[in-house]
Amino acid sequence: MSEWWTYRLSNFLLFAPRTYFRLFELYNAAIWPAQILAFALGTGLLVLLRRGGVARGRAIAGLLAAAWLWSGVGFHALRYATINWGAVYFAWLFGFEAAALLGLALSRRAAFEKPADGAGRIGLGLFLFALVVEPLIGPVLLGRRWRGIELFAVAPDPTAVGTLGLLLLARVRRRWLLMAAPVLWAALTGVSLLAMEARDWWVAPAAAAMALAAAGRQGSRRRVPGAAWRPAAR
Repeated sequence: MSEWWTYRLSNFLLFAPRTYFRLFELYNAAIWPAQILAFALGTGLLVLLRRGGVARGRAIAGLLAAAWLWSGVGFHALRYATINWGAVYFAWLFGFEAAALLGLALSRRAAFEKPADGAGRIGLGLFLFALVVEPLIGPVLLGRRWRGIELFAVAPDPTAVGTLGLLLLARVRRRWLLMAAPVLWAALTGVSLLAMEARDWWVAPAAAAMALAAAGRQGSRRRVPGAAWRPAAR
């Protein structure tokens, strides 16, 4: 029997890397034309963010909740779980985040603002990266098929990264609770892709680390006397 230290991450994979990326091709074919609606949703979030206000902030939170629910059920529970039993737990993680965002949408404290500081600009940059750039990494830079493209609101990785970006623009209490699931998923997907020896394994973890650093710096400034914030007006 081999010693435990002789094992590599790839030894713990339940499927071949080719099977994982093929899964996205089958998933995209099954949900078409939802990808068009997903991109429209992302664009709509930008419009709502530009206009600001609590009412539009609640709409942003509601749309994010729908994106997490779709990714959790449509991808993890119905697709990924067919090759990885752990995807059932991932679906619950996404469902938890969807419920938390829905709770925010139903509250009167869901305020999102246009970038007003460095952290806000990082947040907007992360969201645009998730919406436009991250989906292109696989087919353009790594030679994967366009049919397997991963899009914000229907695929888990860009959904998590984009949500972290928007949360840096949120003016809500206990924001760390809303960031927990996206950060955890970024770590999980990073480890999984590293085990598959995918060259883009670091993308989601790096985005999560950037979001956490920006949120920590932003939070420190808010604790300074005279730097308190108020939710945006309706």
